[in-house]
Amino acid sequence: MLDSNNKHKLTQDEVIRLERDLAKFANMMDSVVRIPFTKQGVGADAALSTIPVAGDVAGFVLTCFAIYKAKQIGVPQHKLTPIMKLAAVDAVVGFIPVVGTVFDVFIRPSRKALDVVHDHIREEYQIRSTDHVVHPFLHENLERKQQHSAFWRNPIVAWLWIHIPDLLGVLFLVLFVSAIGWGSYALWQWWQ
Repeated sequence: MLDSNNKHKLTQDEVIRLERDLAKFANMMDSVVRIPFTKQGVGADAALSTIPVAGDVAGFVLTCFAIYKAKQIGVPQHKLTPIMKLAAVDAVVGFIPVVGTVFDVFIRPSRKALDVVHDHIREEYQIRSTDHVVHPFLHENLERKQQHSAFWRNPIVAWLWIHIPDLLGVLFLVLFVSAIGWGSYALWQWWQ
């Protein structure tokens, strides 16, 4: 699609679409389930690594797919070589039972590929927004909704839609802290 030596650049919409696809893939591989109160997640790569040998090979092949997507965006090979090395180390260490699975949780080569791509497009295409990367599934869904309705094109509505997980997280924390406060107060009153 695009060779890094080619003078033709992708449009910003094409780059956002490709990076969003890579973000969806990286989320699936490395952080589908987020560990509460951390930035750390667990994804299909860690789950696959529980299957001896075959899971590690599959994880390596899937990480190669992430690198392929990065090349489509035009990321030069010298920026992707460290990720390939990391994916190879991930696959080799993955052959060690238990240690390999723990290693998969923390190494996350697909997420590292996404970080390299994001840095590249910030330099190359001056795309500063991260909504399409942080919440790729919601972003894609919003784009479809915006094609059919002016309501979804409203900036406030769009912002609220993209930030649903953040808003729910804040609501959960407020309710959690309130419940602890109320419970502590009730316990203190009972103690008195």
